[in-house]
Amino acid sequence: MKLIKFLSILICACLFSTCVEVQNQYQVIPPGVWRATLNVSGGGAERFIDTDNETDRVFTELTDGELPFNFEVVYNSEEDIDIFILNAEERILVDDIEFGRDKETLEDTIRINFPLFDTYISGRYEENRIEGYWVVNYREQYSVPFQAEFGRDHRFTNLKKEPAADLSGIWETTFEIGTEYEYKGVGEFQQEGNHLTGTFRTETGDYRFLEGTVQANKAYLSCFDGSHAFLFQAKILEDTTLIGSFRSGKHYITTWEAKENEDFELSNPNDLTYIKGQEKFYFEFPDSDGRLVSMNDVKFAGKPLLVTIFGTWCPNCRDEMDFLKTYIEEHPELDFNVVGIAFERYRDTDKSMAAVKRYKDKMKLPFDLLYAGYYDKGEAVNQLPMLNKIISYPTLIYIDKEKNVRQIHTGFSGPATSKYESFTNEFDELVRTLVNE
Repeated sequence: MKLIKFLSILICACLFSTCVEVQNQYQVIPPGVWRATLNVSGGGAERFIDTDNETDRVFTELTDGELPFNFEVVYNSEEDIDIFILNAEERILVDDIEFGRDKETLEDTIRINFPLFDTYISGRYEENRIEGYWVVNYREQYSVPFQAEFGRDHRFTNLKKEPAADLSGIWETTFEIGTEYEYKGVGEFQQEGNHLTGTFRTETGDYRFLEGTVQANKAYLSCFDGSHAFLFQAKILEDTTLIGSFRSGKHYITTWEAKENEDFELSNPNDLTYIKGQEKFYFEFPDSDGRLVSMNDVKFAGKPLLVTIFGTWCPNCRDEMDFLKTYIEEHPELDFNVVGIAFERYRDTDKSMAAVKRYKDKMKLPFDLLYAGYYDKGEAVNQLPMLNKIISYPTLIYIDKEKNVRQIHTGFSGPATSKYESFTNEFDELVRTLVNE
């Protein structure tokens, strides 16, 4: 009898222990893949009609401005989690995450911080769902509704409608169709069945890692990186050209069209920005600790100098900064200097300086970052008046040992593009030339 009683207690204890283990696999939100959406439309679908008034060139958005992306929750320990934002083959680590409890509603809360870009996602969570907002601090009263569900690994849809075309290839693209702001781009797409990845290159940079789907005669691509939220939608016409819409956050929407053209190229990025007349390049701005740094400082004497014009809010700039940092680490034998000159989206100097300092510290950059002013390109060129204009963030200036500008590279084609490898090779060749002269 005592044995039976003992076995009963032991079984109950084991069952209780098993239940506790199952119920406490995670402390807050479940680990694994989530599907998130940002509502960037403000409600309602948009219709776009070509000026030729042709019936097949009428495009109606089908997502109602719902921009999807995926992220993965990974537990390092019971109390330490990371989030990885997923865009095609890109995995963006987010390790600044806060959990709490709303004192008024008693709901569990989460805040996902993107300190480099001065944005965050804030919401409440319950079981397998999060609801809240993506907030951009440097824009006035800018918040976008956010939702996420655990266990859903699709991006736009689970449907497998037969694609009307294979979009793999190079596409000559026109944005802002028919406006004074019309500009060209290059679409680089890879399609496998319904799955679509790729990017767009422009003269000012690229739209980073895009991922989506092709369903019948519709194509969808999106990207979210903490700073930018991009949503592309398109209709595949009978002649396989594309027409569609492009949304950036909730503040920008335009039309675009594309035709396959393997031979199309943008302007040479080394020809767009240049020094005016016989002027010399010069700078003198405060660094992230408030100390004035000048091009004539002793530490820059007798060495090549690379100056990158950037913004802490700019993902293409982040890609370039990652490249510069890695290149310096991998080539300690090359004696040259790098300086970053930041133009920020705050009018307030203290906020801008704080953003620059945070950026330098978080990225552990081994070179000076200077603050030069507001990011408006017209205002920015007034701070560097020897340049014909500032077209893009980033812009990279190569200066030799004699303080002569040897080349200016406008924009940055990052690792999502086909031009990244050729840029890195050109960069390496030019830096070695400047060092060894």
